[in-house]
Amino acid sequence: MKIRAGALSIAAGLGLLALAAAARPAGAELPAVAAEMAEAASNFLASLTPDQQRRVTYLFKDEERRNFHFFPIPRRGVPLKELDDAQRQLGLVLVATGLGRKGQAKALTVMSLGRVLRDLEPESPNPFRDSDQYYFTIFGKPDPKGAWGWRLEGFHLSLNYTIVDGRLIAPSPSFMGAHPAAVKDPHPRRGLRALAAEEDLGRALYLSLDPEQRRLATGVLPKFEDTVGGFVTGNVRKLERAAPEGIPMSKLTPAQGARLMELVREYAERHRPELADRDLARIEAAGKEKIHFRWAGSTAPFEPHHYLIQGPTFLVEYDNTQDGANHVHCIWRDFDGDFGEDLLREHYRRQHGR
Repeated sequence: MKIRAGALSIAAGLGLLALAAAARPAGAELPAVAAEMAEAASNFLASLTPDQQRRVTYLFKDEERRNFHFFPIPRRGVPLKELDDAQRQLGLVLVATGLGRKGQAKALTVMSLGRVLRDLEPESPNPFRDSDQYYFTIFGKPDPKGAWGWRLEGFHLSLNYTIVDGRLIAPSPSFMGAHPAAVKDPHPRRGLRALAAEEDLGRALYLSLDPEQRRLATGVLPKFEDTVGGFVTGNVRKLERAAPEGIPMSKLTPAQGARLMELVREYAERHRPELADRDLARIEAAGKEKIHFRWAGSTAPFEPHHYLIQGPTFLVEYDNTQDGANHVHCIWRDFDGDFGEDLLREHYRRQHGR
């Protein structure tokens, strides 16, 4: 079959446009959102005492900005526990500038589980498994035209945002966890599942595979003691690309591929629509058919299981192997854009010639 030269040039042009879109910096170019974040952060800072301001702020170039974790450990910044009602509300306004409605609901529910754990395990000595031990930290000066960042982090939550040139925003890495993943009897909040979709959609996708697809998709369940919180990718500051494992979307049926993208969107859409749409556009441009899905472990609820989703631009890792498989960890990472690394490279190239 012959292809007309005009059609070929159009196809080639579209291919180049897709490659260019995939190569663009990971941050969304959203000056209005960046200005909104800067205003919310400035209002929050202005509400703090001088001592709180000193503890909540770090230089933008400080290595602490790229230090993230999700265990119940001491952190830098100022916790919710120390804030009065007005300060707390202004802090949550800042969170609402980054997360969408779905993400806010998930984050607040995750934070509330500290109280559930305190009810279920009143003798636990760890004070950081607490619904009020979530720390705000601001890096640099919130500026509608500058480079700065902010973080909210505590037990089972790590939200990291980097803003460059007052118009580019990177919203990763983004971690959420839940313990218990499903609240059981005899607690009055029985039935609550903070991260239900992340578990249910992954299991449903794997169960939809035929035997040959499962052979490609199935991996070995990681040993928890060999990981960081169940993650084979750990919590490294710079996540390097490795060969993807599992079954590629190109070997899924259209219905299965749609189900995989529904799972990917569940993670991307934690963030406000402008940020989620930008991430999803980059995924499309880089080639959905290259996304791989790997499942390990049981398909039965409350039995250990784990999955990885990897595309050219991003990685999702999910683990539910602790505490009778009722303890979920899941993370969204951007290979080039975590902590705004690609945005900063482009900034230094344009502004400083390096």
